[in-house]
Amino acid sequence: MSQEVLAVVAGQEITQADFEAFLQGVPREQQAYLSNPQFREQCLEQMIAMHLFAKKGEEDRLEETEEFKKVIMNAKRDILAQMVMRDILGNVSVAEEEISSYYEAHKEQYKKGETVSAKHILVGSEEKCKEVMAVLESGEKTFEEAAKEYSQCPSGAKGGALGEFGKGQMVKEFEDAAFAAEIGVVVGPVNTQFGCHLIKVEAKKEASIATLEEVKETIRRTLLQQKQNDVYTKTVEELKAKYIEK
Repeated sequence: MSQEVLAVVAGQEITQADFEAFLQGVPREQQAYLSNPQFREQCLEQMIAMHLFAKKGEEDRLEETEEFKKVIMNAKRDILAQMVMRDILGNVSVAEEEISSYYEAHKEQYKKGETVSAKHILVGSEEKCKEVMAVLESGEKTFEEAAKEYSQCPSGAKGGALGEFGKGQMVKEFEDAAFAAEIGVVVGPVNTQFGCHLIKVEAKKEASIATLEEVKETIRRTLLQQKQNDVYTKTVEELKAKYIEK
């Protein structure tokens, strides 16, 4: 860390290293501005102001007040507690074998339902839907071109692409038609509360169970939280037995 002196307040040096440490406390939503020289200058002015006010507090002998002593006592308690918890919980880890065992015992939990990837064209009436279908069957336009021209859904700008979805994500009439359709075959008219659709399914995925690699980090976080909670609870009980008078 740089020991370059940025300011001197009542004989106390504020170094670059001190300033960088101060910046660590900048609110997360402002972190993106730390590369801005003007923002950094504002932060330095704030830091200097804190030192100035603290010096005045010393001169006013505020350290001798009961309020100051109580604040320091509470701050000391909180800092000590946080440091102990950091040390205790920081020693908790999850082994690869624990992750594998958890995965094997909870495979059903990682079941992925059947999905389809589809595009659609949404129009206002069944008659219009049939007209667009005729355009597609004649080869005059591709499905994507027709979606851009005729579809009333925002997805029309992307050629009607809806992406991948599973059961329960679309209205029932649309879902039933999409999951029953053959890949690459345009189906419709399909009437829903939104209008009339032509649907083209581009891919299907059967129901499956996520691989260990896919869910490893999720399992690691779950087990780590469980183990940390157990260690926390056990430590609290041990400390109660040691320090609480009965």
